[in-house]
Amino acid sequence: MIQISSHAQQHFRRLLESQGGDALGIRLGASDPGTPSAQVRLEFCEAGDLDGREQAIACEGFTLYLDADSAPFFAQAEVDYHLTATGGELNIRAPGLKGEKLGTDAVLEDRVRYTLDTIVNPQLASHGGRVKLEGITSEGVVLLRFGGGCHGCGMVDVTLKQGVEKTLVTKVPGVTGVRDVTDHASGETPYYATR
Repeated sequence: MIQISSHAQQHFRRLLESQGGDALGIRLGASDPGTPSAQVRLEFCEAGDLDGREQAIACEGFTLYLDADSAPFFAQAEVDYHLTATGGELNIRAPGLKGEKLGTDAVLEDRVRYTLDTIVNPQLASHGGRVKLEGITSEGVVLLRFGGGCHGCGMVDVTLKQGVEKTLVTKVPGVTGVRDVTDHASGETPYYATR
């Protein structure tokens, strides 16, 4: 069950009061729960914003609504508020939010996917790109399909060899190389257009 400190409840109540009575409560949820890219979502909500599946948590003077799809990832979560020299700081600790980190005993495919999600794709996202695992050969060569700004990009070979392959071979035991299986001729929005 989620734990909300009395300081956090006071903070939320003050925020709701500052809304002039329009907001019904606070809704807590997550985008992409259970994945390495999970982020906490916290927002004011009105009756029309709720779908009825939320878990209602009675607090001091308001209700916190926990998004139904996110609820399992907030088990053992703690919400607290600390006063600081410059104001205050809301802390939400949800150990299960991003799912469990994979150990070396996990299958190769899961370890590759985890590394793509936590290291490679966040870096490619700065150029609007992404990469998806298509398979792994019996020799340990990872087959990847590029998308977004990487699809049709003139620098994809550099990205593949100096970025993605280097990361996977270094971080994931069992990976021997990487091969691009993308049809780059069909890319519509490459970050660097080919000449």
